[in-house]
Amino acid sequence: MTPLGNTASEFWRRLVAGESGVGQISVFDASAFTTRIAAEVKDFNADELIGKKEARRLDRFSQYAFVAAREAITDATLPEDQEFKDRVGAVIGTGIGGIQTFWYESEKAAQNGNWVKTSPFFIPMLMANAAPAQISMAYGFRGPIHSAASACASANDAIVTAYNFVAHGDAIAMITGGTEACISPLAIGGFCSMKAMSTRNDDPAKASRPFDKERDGFVVGEGSGIFVLEEYEHAKARGAKIYAEVLGYGQSADAYNIVAPDPEGQGVTLALTRALASANVKPGDVQYINAHGTSTPLGDTAESQAIQRVFGADTKVAVSSTKSMHGHALGAAGGLEGIATIMAVHDDTMPPTINYEFPDPDCVLDYVPNVARKATVDVALSNSFGFGGHNSVIVFGKAR
Repeated sequence: MTPLGNTASEFWRRLVAGESGVGQISVFDASAFTTRIAAEVKDFNADELIGKKEARRLDRFSQYAFVAAREAITDATLPEDQEFKDRVGAVIGTGIGGIQTFWYESEKAAQNGNWVKTSPFFIPMLMANAAPAQISMAYGFRGPIHSAASACASANDAIVTAYNFVAHGDAIAMITGGTEACISPLAIGGFCSMKAMSTRNDDPAKASRPFDKERDGFVVGEGSGIFVLEEYEHAKARGAKIYAEVLGYGQSADAYNIVAPDPEGQGVTLALTRALASANVKPGDVQYINAHGTSTPLGDTAESQAIQRVFGADTKVAVSSTKSMHGHALGAAGGLEGIATIMAVHDDTMPPTINYEFPDPDCVLDYVPNVARKATVDVALSNSFGFGGHNSVIVFGKAR
């Protein structure tokens, strides 16, 4: 579920085409806000996709996750027997969880002057773990289920957790990724107060411009990116369609500031170094990095310099930020970008960084500017960094 389409194939097709999913906010009147643009999911009807009764009991972030998970599970053609399902779990990341439900119920209570009409589903809809719980209940998966909440690194941290469940034999397969639905007055107002978002309201398609000298902040996005992570030998034995392998990961903390990145990128450097060591690959083995690249002045510079520190000042590794097209989906970012990275490996195609017009002397890498590139991609990294100093990097490789 993405601002560029509601199937994985449509999302990937439009990424490669370099299309923007950013536009004017339509889900509420944003005329009084300093930022009035976002990357919204379009044409989503929960009643039709999930059913009216179930949709009423799920916040939008859980609805997105459930529909995305259904596509992934169907594509994976997982076995139907309960013995298998007993060893399947779900770990889904979300940075904010049910903020739309929180906003709606708070407004209702304020208007009524009391809590009497508060929905009995308020707390279950609000919970960050509602998404994996719903997936588990719908499919009878009785393996470990968790949520990960580490701001914009949530999805990557969820994938890492799922990877470890499989690697340690606690599950045979995991449903994992991230989900977010935060385009509401409360969340947009909070980010506006922080002056974190782009105010290029008159030209939304060009507002998200990672690594470009004229960048002025991120564009908030939403959606869900979910995939099935399965133990390799089991997947191979049953003839599963394998897109890529998780080779390793690296995690770290900036230990610097609750919202600002370490300007020297020390935490990011550690995460990148640990990821390469975990995957047993050298910097020269990596062809592509899907960058965190939020289009913020400080963040893009810190990430670029950390990549140079690990890969070498004159590295030729290709780096692109698909946030230039689908915006910054916060806790879902690593899910969407994980799929983009997996498909880059699978299709030997590097998606572009669009809106790259004015080179920044502090950001001097190959950002795959504006046009997708056909090139062999045997190993690729997906970077996600979050408020609080969370850094999470995942290494994907071609399926054996």
